[in-house]
Amino acid sequence: MHSLGILGVGELTEKTVIGLRRSGFEGPILLSPRNAQRAAVLAQEHGCQVMASNQAVVDQAELVILGVRPQSLAELANDVQLRSGQRLVSLAAGVNLAQLSTAFPGALCVRAMLSYAAQYNQSTVVVCPPDALTTQYLEPLGKLVVLQGEPEFELATVAACMNGWFYFLLHDLQQWLMDKGLPATEARALVLGNLQDCVASAGQQPACTLKALGEAIATPGTFTADGLAVLMHQPVSATWGAACEVVLDGLLTRSGLAGQ
Repeated sequence: MHSLGILGVGELTEKTVIGLRRSGFEGPILLSPRNAQRAAVLAQEHGCQVMASNQAVVDQAELVILGVRPQSLAELANDVQLRSGQRLVSLAAGVNLAQLSTAFPGALCVRAMLSYAAQYNQSTVVVCPPDALTTQYLEPLGKLVVLQGEPEFELATVAACMNGWFYFLLHDLQQWLMDKGLPATEARALVLGNLQDCVASAGQQPACTLKALGEAIATPGTFTADGLAVLMHQPVSATWGAACEVVLDGLLTRSGLAGQ
């Protein structure tokens, strides 16, 4: 049975472990000792093993997931030595493959991106570059998207940030319904239900653009069209675009891809 090592037991890697066990993965999951409380809970509830050191994780794992923050990368790199050809799957945003290869010489480095929905096996799973072993491990966590190049991966990272932004938009919509007198539970159900309706409909009609799907609903004379006219009059899309540009610029600067 393949063994999986995790360097950096944080929120996202915790969700990854939960999702892997939920999917039926029964292989050894080896955890680094830092963040001892979270690691201990995963060991007790999900059959993981907390190792004595980061190097012990590397020594016994076939594939290693790197879950530390980018600013902690250099310290970790000085603490471990990976085997030649050993898979290192990095979840560190904005750290490119060349930087990973320099920090961990000899390792076969892959970049991946997940969301917290990995714990429910419903995450978008982005992998770059294509790697069969990495996809074998991560595909059970959700819907797989394999990208060839790092510029595309950075754009996918911006899309992943949208995941977090959507919560605030949905909160505002729920709050409006609540302010008008709808109970919180019902308001939440209506907002999330209508979002799920959109996702389901778009998923079943891949040939249609998202704009076309919206236009089919917001036809002239409908209440949907009346509300859309107000939204189009406000610079909402420009604000979202500006947020995306800020994130992309930060990612490209950190990864050294700016200007390419």
